[in-house]
Amino acid sequence: PRGGWEERGAGRDRGNVSVRCAEEPVLLAELKPGRPQRYDWKSSCETWSVAFSPDGAWFAWSQGHCVVKLIPWPLEEAELCMSSERKSRGKAEARSRGVAKEKTLECGQIVWGLAFSAWPAAAEGETDPACTVGLPCLILATGLNDGQIKVWEVQTGHLLFSLLGHQDVVRDLSFAPNGSLILVSASRDKTLRVWDLSRDGRQVQVLSGHVQWVYCCSISPDCSMLCSAAGEKSALLWSMRSYTLIRRLEGHQSSVVSCDFSPDTALLVTASYDACVIMWDPYTGEQLRTLRHVPLHSAVDYSSEVHTSSLRSVCFSPEGLYLATVADDRLLRIWALELRSPVAFAPMTNGLCCMYFPHGGFIATGTRDGHVQFWTAPRVLSSLKHLCRKALRTFLTTYQVLALPIPRKLKEFLTYRTF
Repeated sequence: PRGGWEERGAGRDRGNVSVRCAEEPVLLAELKPGRPQRYDWKSSCETWSVAFSPDGAWFAWSQGHCVVKLIPWPLEEAELCMSSERKSRGKAEARSRGVAKEKTLECGQIVWGLAFSAWPAAAEGETDPACTVGLPCLILATGLNDGQIKVWEVQTGHLLFSLLGHQDVVRDLSFAPNGSLILVSASRDKTLRVWDLSRDGRQVQVLSGHVQWVYCCSISPDCSMLCSAAGEKSALLWSMRSYTLIRRLEGHQSSVVSCDFSPDTALLVTASYDACVIMWDPYTGEQLRTLRHVPLHSAVDYSSEVHTSSLRSVCFSPEGLYLATVADDRLLRIWALELRSPVAFAPMTNGLCCMYFPHGGFIATGTRDGHVQFWTAPRVLSSLKHLCRKALRTFLTTYQVLALPIPRKLKEFLTYRTF
């Protein structure tokens, strides 16, 4: 990434990663929504969700105006700085060259949740509702204000499904990472619903157990577990095989609002209004460490009665060595797993969500005023021992690791008890 990351402690290897430690993320670009002609200003205009496609080719932005913007990635540096007239001319030139162009999806309702998935190519002789030419394509699910879920084919903008069942806002969406086209939705109606798009969008299961609005859902990379966070002090962990509750994760002192699994499924993080991120072993339910958000006095107006450190969002970096968090104290923080204080931070206003670029190097954040911002993030060179741990933990549970005939210290490392 360009600028912003200065070397500190050159030549040091922390054991898991050899990197240049971050002084602060650099804001690369900020996109602002245009004011629509028809808009209910009683509704919010927040960017509650941003998403990168799994291949990193597209970025989706819910900007609070019943419209989703689909933007080709990477953003060109020249395009970020040009005037609207030059930008329009540049887009026309891109169209003439056959380069992917920005798209707009008219959803008809305020958009809250977004999730991408790849739609596999149809088998010979089969009909395919998504990709009429039989080739693999990209789809985007949008969770709406009225409880609908609309699923779109990205390249054509064609509406594939309107999934009905939720009775209130669809707050978050998560596709199974294995390409099975299983979609989980989280709603203010206090339920999660499981949909199978490969079976014409059939509703597979309704998961009930929360007593408050469900804010967030995350399917583990190995597709064995689902975590959900609601306006409650505990997060719920579900089996994606039997769709039953595995356990309640209790430890926060206020509402849990965000959750994410590490890329190897060995870790789960939850973020809460209590200003803490708790790192869990999802297999055992054990709390491994707590990251406490301490406000920086220069960045916060303490005249407000609002709990300024209340967390809004947490996400893992693609290699699994960093976390990004957004809090109400107007800071984006980046944490290294082995440390209990941030390695980098940047001032931002009214942040609501954050997401890493799938290949690393960037973080996208959404704000309460409908904007989206792109920040630099450290590009990580993982150590060999971390790569080995990640490879092993991709297919070994904690219990399987503990049963191995290996030294105790190695077991502690493989289960993230030590770094």
